[in-house]
Amino acid sequence: MKWLRKKRVLLLLFLGFIAILFLSTNWMSWFYPIYYKEEIRKHSSTYQVDPYLIAAIIRVETNYKTGRESRKGAIGLMQLMPDTAKWALEQAKLPDVSMKRLKNEPSANIELGAWYLHSLSGEFDGNRTAVIAAYNAGPGKVQRWLKEGSWNGSEEDVKNIPFGETRHYVQRVIYYYNQYTEIYGDVF
Repeated sequence: MKWLRKKRVLLLLFLGFIAILFLSTNWMSWFYPIYYKEEIRKHSSTYQVDPYLIAAIIRVETNYKTGRESRKGAIGLMQLMPDTAKWALEQAKLPDVSMKRLKNEPSANIELGAWYLHSLSGEFDGNRTAVIAAYNAGPGKVQRWLKEGSWNGSEEDVKNIPFGETRHYVQRVIYYYNQYTEIYGDVF
Protein backbone atom coordinates (compact mmCIF):
# COMPACT_ATOMS: atom_id res chain seq x y z
CA MET A 1 0.00 0.00 0.00
CA LYS A 2 2.82 2.44 0.89
CA TRP A 3 4.50 1.64 -2.39
CA LEU A 4 1.33 2.58 -4.32
CA ARG A 5 0.99 5.87 -2.40
CA LYS A 6 4.58 6.80 -3.19
CA LYS A 7 3.96 6.13 -6.86
CA ARG A 8 0.86 8.34 -6.84
CA VAL A 9 2.72 11.15 -5.10
CA LEU A 10 5.58 10.91 -7.57
CA LEU A 11 3.13 10.88 -10.48
CA LEU A 12 1.35 13.96 -9.13
CA LEU A 13 4.66 15.76 -8.63
CA PHE A 14 5.75 14.84 -12.16
CA LEU A 15 2.44 15.99 -13.67
CA GLY A 16 2.63 19.20 -11.64
CA PHE A 17 6.15 19.87 -12.93
CA ILE A 18 5.07 19.22 -16.52
CA ALA A 19 2.05 21.52 -16.10
CA ILE A 20 4.22 24.32 -14.69
CA LEU A 21 6.74 23.80 -17.46
CA PHE A 22 4.19 24.05 -20.24
CA LEU A 23 1.90 26.64 -18.71
CA SER A 24 4.77 28.98 -17.96
CA THR A 25 5.07 31.30 -20.93
CA ASN A 26 8.82 31.60 -20.68
CA TRP A 27 9.90 28.08 -19.76
CA MET A 28 12.13 27.72 -22.83
CA SER A 29 14.24 30.63 -21.59
CA TRP A 30 15.56 28.21 -18.96
CA PHE A 31 17.25 26.29 -21.76
CA TYR A 32 18.19 29.31 -23.89
CA PRO A 33 19.16 32.08 -21.49
CA ILE A 34 20.50 35.43 -22.64
CA TYR A 35 22.96 37.12 -20.31
CA TYR A 36 24.24 40.71 -20.54
CA LYS A 37 20.87 41.85 -21.91
CA GLU A 38 21.42 45.49 -20.99
CA GLU A 39 24.81 45.63 -22.71
CA ILE A 40 23.46 43.85 -25.78
CA ARG A 41 20.42 46.14 -25.87
CA LYS A 42 22.54 49.29 -25.54
CA HIS A 43 25.17 48.42 -28.15
CA SER A 44 22.76 46.82 -30.62
CA SER A 45 20.72 50.02 -30.55
CA THR A 46 23.79 52.23 -30.96
CA TYR A 47 25.07 50.30 -33.99
CA GLN A 48 21.71 49.19 -35.45
CA VAL A 49 22.49 45.50 -35.15
CA ASP A 50 19.86 42.90 -34.32
CA PRO A 51 20.31 42.12 -30.59
CA TYR A 52 19.36 38.48 -31.16
CA LEU A 53 22.20 38.17 -33.66
CA ILE A 54 24.65 39.45 -31.04
CA ALA A 55 23.19 37.06 -28.45
CA ALA A 56 23.39 34.10 -30.84
CA ILE A 57 27.01 34.85 -31.74
CA ILE A 58 27.95 35.13 -28.06
CA ARG A 59 26.16 31.84 -27.35
CA VAL A 60 28.06 30.02 -30.09
CA GLU A 61 31.42 31.69 -29.41
CA THR A 62 31.67 31.46 -25.60
CA ASN A 63 28.28 30.54 -24.14
CA TYR A 64 28.40 33.85 -22.23
CA LYS A 65 31.62 33.06 -20.38
CA THR A 66 33.94 36.05 -20.03
CA GLY A 67 37.72 35.98 -20.16
CA ARG A 68 37.89 33.37 -22.89
CA GLU A 69 40.80 33.18 -25.31
CA SER A 70 40.73 30.69 -28.16
CA ARG A 71 43.69 28.62 -29.38
CA LYS A 72 43.90 31.01 -32.32
CA GLY A 73 43.98 34.01 -29.97
CA ALA A 74 40.39 35.30 -30.27
CA ILE A 75 39.37 37.15 -27.10
CA GLY A 76 36.34 37.94 -24.99
CA LEU A 77 32.66 37.06 -25.17
CA MET A 78 32.40 37.63 -28.92
CA GLN A 79 35.81 36.07 -29.65
CA LEU A 80 37.32 38.91 -31.64
CA MET A 81 40.64 38.12 -33.31
CA PRO A 82 43.37 40.52 -32.12
CA ASP A 83 44.11 41.89 -35.62
CA THR A 84 40.41 42.41 -36.31
CA ALA A 85 39.96 44.04 -32.90
CA LYS A 86 42.91 46.41 -33.46
CA TRP A 87 41.58 47.37 -36.89
CA ALA A 88 38.07 47.87 -35.51
CA LEU A 89 39.37 49.98 -32.62
CA GLU A 90 41.21 52.23 -35.09
CA GLN A 91 38.16 52.55 -37.33
CA ALA A 92 35.51 52.91 -34.62
CA LYS A 93 37.50 55.31 -32.42
CA LEU A 94 35.79 54.10 -29.26
CA PRO A 95 37.24 56.09 -26.34
CA ASP A 96 36.24 53.61 -23.61
CA VAL A 97 37.42 50.42 -25.32
CA SER A 98 40.96 49.08 -25.36
CA MET A 99 42.58 45.76 -26.24
CA LYS A 100 43.20 45.14 -22.54
CA ARG A 101 39.51 45.57 -21.67
CA LEU A 102 38.21 43.42 -24.53
CA LYS A 103 39.06 40.09 -22.94
CA ASN A 104 37.43 40.50 -19.54
CA GLU A 105 34.87 43.29 -19.82
CA PRO A 106 31.61 42.17 -21.44
CA SER A 107 30.40 45.66 -22.31
CA ALA A 108 33.63 46.60 -24.13
CA ASN A 109 33.68 43.33 -26.05
CA ILE A 110 30.01 43.53 -26.98
CA GLU A 111 30.41 47.15 -28.10
CA LEU A 112 33.31 46.38 -30.43
CA GLY A 113 31.61 43.20 -31.64
CA ALA A 114 28.41 45.14 -32.40
CA TRP A 115 30.41 47.81 -34.24
CA TYR A 116 32.14 45.08 -36.29
CA LEU A 117 28.82 43.39 -37.13
CA HIS A 118 27.48 46.78 -38.26
CA SER A 119 30.54 47.21 -40.46
CA LEU A 120 30.09 43.73 -41.96
CA SER A 121 26.40 44.40 -42.50
CA GLY A 122 27.31 47.44 -44.59
CA GLU A 123 29.86 45.44 -46.56
CA PHE A 124 27.36 42.64 -47.30
CA ASP A 125 24.29 44.84 -47.91
CA GLY A 126 22.52 43.63 -44.77
CA ASN A 127 22.70 39.93 -45.74
CA ARG A 128 22.60 38.43 -42.24
CA THR A 129 23.81 34.99 -43.36
CA ALA A 130 26.82 36.44 -45.19
CA VAL A 131 27.56 38.65 -42.16
CA ILE A 132 27.60 35.60 -39.89
CA ALA A 133 29.90 33.74 -42.29
CA ALA A 134 32.21 36.78 -42.55
CA TYR A 135 32.31 37.12 -38.77
CA ASN A 136 33.73 33.60 -38.63
CA ALA A 137 35.81 33.24 -41.80
CA GLY A 138 36.62 36.88 -42.54
CA PRO A 139 35.02 39.18 -45.07
CA GLY A 140 37.66 38.55 -47.76
CA LYS A 141 36.96 34.83 -47.91
CA VAL A 142 33.19 35.34 -47.99
CA GLN A 143 33.51 37.95 -50.76
CA ARG A 144 35.62 35.45 -52.73
CA TRP A 145 33.04 32.65 -52.27
CA LEU A 146 30.28 34.95 -53.46
CA LYS A 147 32.33 36.20 -56.42
CA GLU A 148 33.39 32.69 -57.47
CA GLY A 149 29.84 31.38 -57.06
CA SER A 150 30.76 28.59 -54.65
CA TRP A 151 28.13 30.00 -52.27
CA ASN A 152 25.29 32.37 -53.12
CA GLY A 153 25.08 33.95 -49.65
CA SER A 154 21.59 32.71 -48.81
CA GLU A 155 20.49 30.86 -45.70
CA GLU A 156 18.96 28.15 -47.86
CA ASP A 157 22.36 27.52 -49.48
CA VAL A 158 24.45 27.36 -46.28
CA LYS A 159 25.31 23.73 -47.07
CA ASN A 160 27.49 25.03 -49.93
CA ILE A 161 29.78 27.17 -47.78
CA PRO A 162 33.23 25.83 -48.75
CA PHE A 163 34.69 25.64 -45.22
CA GLY A 164 33.12 23.08 -42.92
CA GLU A 165 33.95 25.08 -39.78
CA THR A 166 32.23 28.19 -41.16
CA ARG A 167 29.29 26.19 -42.50
CA HIS A 168 28.73 24.62 -39.07
CA TYR A 169 29.23 27.99 -37.34
CA VAL A 170 26.61 29.70 -39.53
CA GLN A 171 24.14 26.87 -38.94
CA ARG A 172 24.61 27.09 -35.18
CA VAL A 173 24.27 30.89 -35.05
CA ILE A 174 21.11 30.76 -37.17
CA TYR A 175 19.71 28.02 -34.92
CA TYR A 176 20.24 30.09 -31.76
CA TYR A 177 19.05 33.25 -33.49
CA ASN A 178 15.78 31.52 -34.39
CA GLN A 179 15.40 30.09 -30.88
CA TYR A 180 15.97 33.49 -29.27
CA THR A 181 13.55 35.34 -31.54
CA GLU A 182 10.88 32.71 -30.96
CA ILE A 183 11.33 32.54 -27.19
CA TYR A 184 11.96 36.17 -26.34
CA GLY A 185 9.93 37.96 -29.02
CA ASP A 186 10.13 41.70 -28.39
CA VAL A 187 12.28 41.65 -25.23
CA PHE A 188 14.91 43.86 -26.86
